Amino acid sequence: QVQLVESGGGLVQAGGSLRLSCAASGIIVGATTMGWYRQAPGKQRELVAAITSGGSTNYADSVKGRFTISRDNAKNTVDLQMISLKPEDTAVYYCRADRGWRVDWGQGTQVTVSS
Repeated sequence: QVQLVESGGGLVQAGGSLRLSCAASGIIVGATTMGWYRQAPGKQRELVAAITSGGSTNYADSVKGRFTISRDNAKNTVDLQMISLKPEDTAVYYCRADRGWRVDWGQGTQVTVSS
């Protein structure tokens, strides 16, 4: 059974930083394409950042240079370091595991950036 548990969300002022973490069980993050997505009220869920099993990363244009995705194979976690946060980054952030034949999601963690 796959479980993805996000943590690290919260309320931060514009310009501040947060670090989200996704603790995975039932999968090996180093062998899986892992991603962070977000969904703001009234908007569709969108890709924020992803990292493949080979270590390649990609980012949404809106977060390039501000967000960094990384993984810790020993801890089986995937983190999202966010700096220079903006009010438009406010959303529920979800961890996603894509094994090709199956996609799993975490329950999400709220990030709120005040202006």
